[in-house]
Amino acid sequence: MTPAPDSTPGTAGGRLVLAATPLGDPRDASPRLRELIATADVIAAEDTRRFRTLAAALPVTWTGRVVSHYDAVEAERLPGLLAAVRDGATVLVVSDAGMPAVSDPGYRLVAAAAAEDLPVTCAPGPSAVTTALVLSGLPCERFCFDGFPPRRPGERRRWLETLRDERRAVVFFESPRRTADTLADAVAVLGGGRRAAVCRELTKTHEQVVRGTLAELHDWATGGDVLGEVTVVLAGAEPREAPPVESLVDAVRERTDDGERLKDAVAAVAEGAGVPKRELYNAALAARDRA
Repeated sequence: MTPAPDSTPGTAGGRLVLAATPLGDPRDASPRLRELIATADVIAAEDTRRFRTLAAALPVTWTGRVVSHYDAVEAERLPGLLAAVRDGATVLVVSDAGMPAVSDPGYRLVAAAAAEDLPVTCAPGPSAVTTALVLSGLPCERFCFDGFPPRRPGERRRWLETLRDERRAVVFFESPRRTADTLADAVAVLGGGRRAAVCRELTKTHEQVVRGTLAELHDWATGGDVLGEVTVVLAGAEPREAPPVESLVDAVRERTDDGERLKDAVAAVAEGAGVPKRELYNAALAARDRA
């Protein structure tokens, strides 16, 4: 027996469907996305104008009700969308490009639907995160995604400090207007030699991937206007060589002189330097005995 089209859990009743949309090239749309657009009862779109442009490019005709679902109205839309699912409707959630809920509206709706045990499924597809990773030319067996960097310089530098020793590749989005400033801060905090890639306009006519060191990428970004959607991939940090435990004894002594317990002082210093606690503890005890 041939299964019914789109035979996913919850098809018989109401369900919430998150669907990935093309990053730029409409040919990346899946047949399932086309079918969902054509048959959904409600389409919650991050930008209704972009949704209509996408539907015309596919081309596919929708019959459901189209509602806006961007950051400022996400909380306001939630009760109505949940009510539609409860009443048996298929509610389709799409963002401007890529996967909903990944730095776009969607996760609050999923969480609320899951809390009520309403059917939730996903039509997978394009993702700027994984597309940039594979184009970066950097090791990406293990990676993390960190959304958008903070806009304020001080907060952005503190965020970059958390990536100083991150061994996984890091993917993040950035506004083209702030790309040069973010790369400047990355050079200052992480060093100009760390490798990265700036990916812009992925899958679009003017797709560009610029690979190099952070210093080289900063020079590129300041040499002209950065345009379009930007995704940055930062190489994982190289492991730091642990210092000899004997060189850390003075740091332990300073903490104990300030009233900290030896065990706690050793744990803090050892963790920061990446050395075994037992070895540092023994070295600290030996130094105390010699004093």
